[in-house]
Amino acid sequence: MLVALLADRAGWRHGYDISRETELKSGTLYPILMRLERQGWLESRWEDEPAPGKPRRHLYRLSASGAAEGLALLEQRQSRATTTFRTAEEFGR
Repeated sequence: MLVALLADRAGWRHGYDISRETELKSGTLYPILMRLERQGWLESRWEDEPAPGKPRRHLYRLSASGAAEGLALLEQRQSRATTTFRTAEEFGR
């Protein structure tokens, strides 16, 4: 989910869009979104003008600190994955 949110850091996204991209069910996605918001990683707001006949929806985007921490976390994991791959290659020799 972090990769999906980082793809457009400044853009507001509907939970449904995030759910489709990440293939997370709403019962998994929305608790994660709420937790990230409480921790300051996400900002949320209500949609200004919903389509006629549609209810207002929540929109989400990464906060500045959430984007910075998210990028750092992904870089850290990438570094670990690279190290693990190198170690596995050396072990196989």
